[in-house]
This record gives sequence, C-alpha cells and structure tokens, in this order.
Amino acid sequence: MKSRFFRTWKLLPSALRKTIVLLIGSTLILTGLLLIVLPGPFTMPLLVLGLIVLALEFAWAENLLAQVRHHGAKIDPRKFFKKRSGF
Repeated sequence: MKSRFFRTWKLLPSALRKTIVLLIGSTLILTGLLLIVLPGPFTMPLLVLGLIVLALEFAWAENLLAQVRHHGAKIDPRKFFKKRSGF
C-alpha cells in the first residue's frame, strides 16, 4: 500500500505535489504555533510533523528539519522532570 501511494504521488505534476505539501505542512505548523498561545497539547509534535511534510518536496525544509533534529538531540529530558524541593 505504501509503495503504491508513493508511485501515485510521483505521477502527479510537480507543481500540484508542491501545492498539496505546502498546504498540509503549513496548516500543521500554523496549528502548532496557535497551540503555543491557545491552551492545548501537542505543540512541538505538530511543528515537527509540519516540517517533515514540507521536507518531502522542499530542500529548505529538509535543511531546517536537520537543524531541528541536531538541536533536539542536545536536549536532556531529565532536566525537565527534576523533583523540585522547597515545598
């Protein structure tokens, strides 16, 4: 099923593929950015997913995604879940 989808995807004209990817990717990124301000979960996964979708067709998004992965690898999640003392 996956290979069938990709074969069909590659048969579409380049301009149509880029338009579809741009709409879906930018919608995911805008939704993620809105969730920073509005109450809601899943902010970062939506931003990264939007970049992944955009990286399917755009080289600039692929470079940006590589930078996000590089900086994300530096994050130590244990820092965020430390027990706080004082209360």
